[in-house]
Amino acid sequence: MVTTEQIKKLRDKTGISIMQCKKALEEAAGDLEKAVIILSKQSGKIAEKKSSRTLGAGIVQAYIHAGGSTGALVELLCETDFVAKNEEFKNLAYDLAMQVVATDPEFLKKEELKNEDKEKAREVFAKEIADKPNDLKDKILAGKLDAYFKEKILLEQAFVKDQNRTVGSLIESATQKFGERIEIGRFVRFSID
Repeated sequence: MVTTEQIKKLRDKTGISIMQCKKALEEAAGDLEKAVIILSKQSGKIAEKKSSRTLGAGIVQAYIHAGGSTGALVELLCETDFVAKNEEFKNLAYDLAMQVVATDPEFLKKEELKNEDKEKAREVFAKEIADKPNDLKDKILAGKLDAYFKEKILLEQAFVKDQNRTVGSLIESATQKFGERIEIGRFVRFSID
């Protein structure tokens, strides 16, 4: 039997609705850590279900790094003004702007990669692995390309505040938490070098 105290702890930890927390705890037989994992797995499914909804609201959030020489603007979109005005939603947008300043991504998602970007990177890494055994070259090249582009794609990057999560999984969790489709619209980074 799941207690009210367990549900409260899970809700405080995740910010997800009481009913979803209760169901996850029941499935995990009261184990808080397992329930967190269950909720994490569910967030991707929930985000996928809401992917066709219209994004009619959102905010633009800025982050200026100490000293004022680097900053970013992030457009974070959602379905309603109710969510857009939520303090936690604004904090998420601020964290994403901080992520952009810290990591300087070039692309939002994999689909934005052009074939010419992939080919240039492939040429560079092909030279690096020229002396490797032939049967391993393709695997090594694929690994190097994945690692290289993971750093360049915002949704693929490890989140700066929690290296165990990607920015994409953070957005999925927010979709689950707020009950609305949430998406990064655009971002831009400014730097005075």
